[in-house]
Amino acid sequence: MRSTILALALITMLAGARAATWKVDRVHSSVRFSVAHLVISQVDGEFKDFDAALEGTKDDFSDARLTATINAGSIYTDNDRRDAHLKSADFLDAEKYSTITFASTSFTKTGDNTFKIAGNLTMHGVTKPVVLDAVYKGQVSAWGKTIVAFTATTEINRFDYGVHWDAKMDAGGLIAGENVKIALTFEGQKQ
Repeated sequence: MRSTILALALITMLAGARAATWKVDRVHSSVRFSVAHLVISQVDGEFKDFDAALEGTKDDFSDARLTATINAGSIYTDNDRRDAHLKSADFLDAEKYSTITFASTSFTKTGDNTFKIAGNLTMHGVTKPVVLDAVYKGQVSAWGKTIVAFTATTEINRFDYGVHWDAKMDAGGLIAGENVKIALTFEGQKQ
């Protein structure tokens, strides 16, 4: 009898813990990157077409799950020739590998407003674990909607994902750096 009461209490608690979903507002969100150029400089860019969602049941986001899909062909660096090269088989091979995806595996609170978001990043047909350093920027109610915001950063080695274009300068060093810094801004509306 006691185990039946405990089971009913647990079912009632779980039924009350409804998952909340925040859908990305692409107008106020971004997927940006930066990579070394000629060893001494850098090229910045972004992906113009992406989708993301954040789901969780806890107000502190400690059980949240983040998923994102990026259209690899939407890469933009403000230079048509470079963008075409980045979409080519030398880099992203966007025709063959049209999407880049991320799915979190844990959302660990590390401070009052900071998190480590571990997950799997799939790019160029290769999946590798990554960790995002995230900052919770807050939550507001505006225009009848509940809006939440996070920023997150990480760095990946593009060679780990099979993106091996490695042309070198005459004096040595890669024309395009091996490591890519990624900066994300997520503004989501509660569904």
